[in-house]
Amino acid sequence: MDFLKCNPKWTRQPRQMQIGEEKVVIITEKETDLWARTYYGFQNDNAPVFQIETTDKFFSFVVKTEFESACRFDQCGVVMYLDSDNWFKASIEYEDGKIQRLGSVVTNHGYSDWATTDIPSDIKSMWYRFSRRNSDYCIECSEDGITFSQMRIFHMWEGAEKITYGIYACSPTEGSYKATFSNMQIMECQWELDSVCCD
Repeated sequence: MDFLKCNPKWTRQPRQMQIGEEKVVIITEKETDLWARTYYGFQNDNAPVFQIETTDKFFSFVVKTEFESACRFDQCGVVMYLDSDNWFKASIEYEDGKIQRLGSVVTNHGYSDWATTDIPSDIKSMWYRFSRRNSDYCIECSEDGITFSQMRIFHMWEGAEKITYGIYACSPTEGSYKATFSNMQIMECQWELDSVCCD
């Protein structure tokens, strides 16, 4: 199923964006971000989010991101934004000319975490696969859109019933860059349950 045919809506529409039949382009604005309290103490809740609503308990959402980020913390990727205290995002956050951070943030009841791994700064494209099983979720990434690697499995305390999910892009510092989203598809859940045996 084509994500763009599911009537996605903006939460905080950006000033500059383009929505085509096959892709979405966002030009980020400076000092936009999603973060809640942990470590830094502040709460930023002004990043543009483009998402759909669903009650489907089992599905996967795939998207390809391409980005021209150049300022610290510039980011774009997948998001599940329920409200200002409960949301998830996965992206690559630019750090400097050598490294950037591939990672994810889970925010439950107003507090965020941040799990990352360092990757080279010359990577300018990444695929993500976001999967749901009831109120549990899995995020995976891929450089070719074929072979996906698990980033994390997590639980959303407010994510058991109707949810909203999609894409986002932002520039927490002084950045402004072009983020392009394409190949956005919704499909049967690709997150298979593992068989676990205990002696």
